[in-house]
Amino acid sequence: MDVRGRKLSELAALVGGVVSADEDPELYGLMDIESAGVGEIAFITGAPGKEFDISAIRASALIVAKSFPEIPVPVIRVDQPALAAALIHQSFCNKPFVATGISTHAVVGKDCLVDHEVSIAPGVIIGDRVHIARQVVIHAGAVIEDDVVVGEGSLIYPNVTLLCRTEIGKRVILHSGTVIGSDGFGFVTDHAGRHVKRPHVGNVRIDDEVEIGANSCVDRATFGTTWIKRGTKIDNQVHVGHNVTIGEDCIIVAQVGISGSTELGNNVVLGGKVAIAGHLKLGNRVMVASKAGVTTNQEEGAVVSGFPAIPHRKWLRAATAFQRLPDLISEVRHLRKQVAEVIEKMVAPEKRDVDR
Repeated sequence: MDVRGRKLSELAALVGGVVSADEDPELYGLMDIESAGVGEIAFITGAPGKEFDISAIRASALIVAKSFPEIPVPVIRVDQPALAAALIHQSFCNKPFVATGISTHAVVGKDCLVDHEVSIAPGVIIGDRVHIARQVVIHAGAVIEDDVVVGEGSLIYPNVTLLCRTEIGKRVILHSGTVIGSDGFGFVTDHAGRHVKRPHVGNVRIDDEVEIGANSCVDRATFGTTWIKRGTKIDNQVHVGHNVTIGEDCIIVAQVGISGSTELGNNVVLGGKVAIAGHLKLGNRVMVASKAGVTTNQEEGAVVSGFPAIPHRKWLRAATAFQRLPDLISEVRHLRKQVAEVIEKMVAPEKRDVDR
């Protein structure tokens, strides 16, 4: 972490904010509002509630919305406090790149092009004809197979596996245990019920500024390319099937499974544990709620929930109705009993006439 102090005015300029203060304190880090102390800046994302206690704030400065009321603490006023806080936090946490070179305990294959300005740790195994650009950091235990390309400024954490012909763009982050380019799950079943494996001879392409969480898997294409486009962020334990295309700036939360040959547009958001069937298309800005199962194509801007996934508002009504089912069943039983009693009263006089 960079412990160099920064003036409040310097941080305001970084995020395009306006300083509201007579002083310009020097700051050394960012923390949440409950934990921040002297020399630190904190942030408040909304308007102050009734419980807001200015006397409890120990931070030397705050990041707040432009409409936030005046308080006796130096502040930076911005449109999006959470975004400004993230950028300022990055500025404190970013470490300057240090090129340590290739460890003598790493293995590098034949005909590789590795920039001199890299940091490759002990225990890294690099195959043949691999291209590694400048300012790439590869941590211990990573395995990079033949004909892989790793773009400038990318960060590969311990025990990542990049299988043959994988293409990694610039400033990509791959967290520990991630496997890129494993075989897709493709089999053909014969008349005897045996499953015959289909070879997967394609590759995986990951564009610039993608981040993939720990223990996620992206399968190589059967033919062609499995493609994750610029700026997409993928959480831990996500499975991306063969020949899937994921558009730009998507958010995919933990334990999502995307079946083969499905195509996601730009800015798609998938909640945790979402399952998507194969050969589907989800348009730009589709949002899928947690634990939903998507079995049909989704138009641009659709918001869906449930299994099978249906429009979110409709699902909410259905969920509300489901909660009321026990009461409704009880009411129906009561009504049936009342109807039976009415019918019995109507039939009883006729029965007496017949008896006479």
